[in-house]
Amino acid sequence: MSDYSTRVVGAPNTLEHRVFIEKNGAPVSAFHDIPLYANDAKNVYNMIVEIPRWSNAKLEISKDEDLNPIKQDVKKGKLRFVRNCFPHHGYIWNYGALPQTWEDPTHIDKDTKARGDNDPLDVCEIGEQVAYTGQIKQVKALGVMALLDEGETDWKILVIDVKDPLADKLNDISDVERLLPGLVDATRDWFRIYKKPDGKPENEFAFDGAAKDKAYATKVIKDTHNAWKRLISGEIPSKTEAYDVKVCNVAVANSPHKVAVDHQIIKSIPAAAPKSAAPIDASVDKWFFVSNI
Repeated sequence: MSDYSTRVVGAPNTLEHRVFIEKNGAPVSAFHDIPLYANDAKNVYNMIVEIPRWSNAKLEISKDEDLNPIKQDVKKGKLRFVRNCFPHHGYIWNYGALPQTWEDPTHIDKDTKARGDNDPLDVCEIGEQVAYTGQIKQVKALGVMALLDEGETDWKILVIDVKDPLADKLNDISDVERLLPGLVDATRDWFRIYKKPDGKPENEFAFDGAAKDKAYATKVIKDTHNAWKRLISGEIPSKTEAYDVKVCNVAVANSPHKVAVDHQIIKSIPAAAPKSAAPIDASVDKWFFVSNI
């Protein structure tokens, strides 16, 4: 994926900050233009890193801006940072998304009994390298958890960078349990409690919180890829009263939303203008002991 790079605009930790993905210097959609599959066998995936491990800023691929840059989430006009719930600090994996997947909010999953959350699939990359925002990693799936976030299905795919020293030994969720003891439990705990410092209840899970195996994760990826195909082809509307997804792209064959590289939308994407990170309020560093909340 050496053809891809990042176009950074503005200072991290500000409302203006954006990370666009480029291919050969031209902007593309992080959501729609980067292929899901990284090999012909379709068992290695491209992952877009949104949030590096150990950091707190809640960055995500934007669904409501053209070409879907990565930006920091905002709630009530304020930038979002996840709290540090003891013993965790920030995100405990490289966190990101699988492009060309979509958790369809019009579909109720037969196992979770809940609708999709209208996002690309979330992925937790458990390798040893700390990644950077906008990095495209080649990963393989190991398992999946089903978070039920405010009544919506929010799949969390556990993956490993194929270049990681442990990649050849990690092939299913049982290998993670054996070789990285405690990681699956810590992942479940992290998602269960991370909203408590903000006054919200603990999150719930399908399957009693169990991590399903690679075969199940592969099915989830295929199902959400097919949902994305329906979205990008126009079979499913991209805008309804319930959701609004920007579907402009430059590379998806036969998509009615595909535009030429000289289209006004593409021309409107700002030039690279990186700035030094803005300071973060000291309160972001606070540790929360959730048993006391």
